[in-house]
Order: sequence, then C-alpha cells, then structure tokens
Amino acid sequence: MEVKSLLKIGLLSILLWACKEERTEEELPVLREENSKTVSELQAELEEAGYLTMNYVDEKTKDTVIMQQYFIAFLKRGPNRDQPKEVADSLQKLHLEHLGRMYDLGYADISGPFGDDGDIRGITIYNTPTQHMADSLANLDPMVKAGRLSIEIHPWWAAKGFPLR
Repeated sequence: MEVKSLLKIGLLSILLWACKEERTEEELPVLREENSKTVSELQAELEEAGYLTMNYVDEKTKDTVIMQQYFIAFLKRGPNRDQPKEVADSLQKLHLEHLGRMYDLGYADISGPFGDDGDIRGITIYNTPTQHMADSLANLDPMVKAGRLSIEIHPWWAAKGFPLR
C-alpha cells in the first residue's frame, strides 16, 4: 500500500476517533443560547450574580438545559380605581413607560395584560436575583403607587434561552 493511502487511512481514523470522544457537561455549548458560553460558565455567571439555577439533561436531545428562577408579578385590580379618565390615561402612559424601562434595563423579560376584565389585570416576568428586588421594581410602577394596581409576586422557573412561540 502506498504512503498516501496509509496517511489518508490514518487521518480518517483520527478524525473518527475524535468525533466519538465524549465531552463533559462543561464543554457542551448551552442549549439555544445565542452566545458560545458553556453550561458551567453560564451557570457560574448566574449564580455569582445571585440567581438560583438548576439544570437537567433533555432526554430527547441529550442537551443540558439550565433552569433559572424568575419572578412572575401578577398585576391585580387595586383599591383606588376611581381616578378621572385624564388621570387614568396619564397613569396608563406612565405604566407603559415603566414597563418599557424595566425591559430595556433587563429587569423584565415580558409583560402584558390579560384579555378579560378579571381582578388579575396582567403579568410581568422579572429577571432579578431576588424576590425582594422584583417586588421593589414592580412597586415603582406609577399605577401601583396610585393604587390602580396592586402586586402579587411568585417565584417561577423557566429554561434559559427558550423563546416564546
């Protein structure tokens, strides 16, 4: 057998061996993340910032998925809803500006009203390390300060990097 053929077989063998070699969890890229951080790097970064996390291996894809604790704020009908229309409209504008600011600063990931006329008017999902911080930010909302809305917050877990569909 000539030398070129032996070299090709050798290189192919090395390539196949390298592809079969198992990687550790730390070397695997994070599932559906837009950056190239590994699972352990992202988890360490989140925990250093004070976030609670856990992970699991997706049975179907065998990817490691990081779960992070968020805080879901239920915006409920408040005790003071008898403001004149002009005041209520102004408060609504300030409320939307507050939510936009929370989103722009990275503290809120999603907000929106419910489609019925129930006591729970809407939700905001806060991306903060503590419930106290989420509660403090939610209570800065001008609608809450005016009493048109009240806040009820609960811890909520979601997978990092999974978008809404």
